[in-house]
Amino acid sequence: MKHPLADKNLYLLDMDGTIYLENDLIDGAADFINWLRDTGKDYVFLTNNSSKSADAYLEKLKRLNIPADRSNMFTSGQAACIFLRDLKENAKLYVVGTESLKAELRANGFTVAEGPDADVDFLLVGYDTELTYQKLVDACELLTREVNPVPFYATNPDWVCPAQKGKYLPDCHTMCDMLERATGKAPFYIGKPRKEMALGAIKFKGGDPARTALVGDRLYTDVACGVNAGIASVFVLSGEGTVEDIEKYGVTPTIVLDSVKDIIGCDAE
Repeated sequence: MKHPLADKNLYLLDMDGTIYLENDLIDGAADFINWLRDTGKDYVFLTNNSSKSADAYLEKLKRLNIPADRSNMFTSGQAACIFLRDLKENAKLYVVGTESLKAELRANGFTVAEGPDADVDFLLVGYDTELTYQKLVDACELLTREVNPVPFYATNPDWVCPAQKGKYLPDCHTMCDMLERATGKAPFYIGKPRKEMALGAIKFKGGDPARTALVGDRLYTDVACGVNAGIASVFVLSGEGTVEDIEKYGVTPTIVLDSVKDIIGCDAE
């Protein structure tokens, strides 16, 4: 019987819980990446965190001796660039986000407004570790204008971001919740588990959805993203998720494996 991943040549990879756990590589992860490279398959790491640039993640992968460059990294900020560019080329944005996210947007041809200008096309909210109250005030102004209120988008739907010692910090969804409660306006989220994250990564790599697989350890974000995009999904049990999650969340992956190590050689079966 043909392996469900036998014809896949592009892998969209979650990182924490799939390739590494905090600062340690998962057993077999390096072998898996080397196998992809040796067999001519492509790969891209996905992250919902829009507060950091791709370079910050590349530095960590380098420390772990995982070969990767900017062509192997795709953030929800990059997904937002693709999504918003499809709506309007060279749009003017007001961004509740970090300077790193703003730089990413400018590099992709967007104008980033410093205030709630009359000609702002879209409001984009990210995981803003540099959040100020003035940004929230400006965002509320844009969303509640009597004439031409601005459409509301957000990079990712995560409520919290893991921190040290098992603690959590407010993430993008929490910040958007403040704005929603203040204005009655809810955003369209772009990152995992939305299909736009996976489809944006495939477009970024010039890949074919039929030959792409998404691999992750969280059923409700990673695997759901693959399912929503209509591509193969691999649920690995090396991180947060358990087999019981399949019934709990009602998300069915294409295949369940102990780790990415078990993907090696799938094209030979």
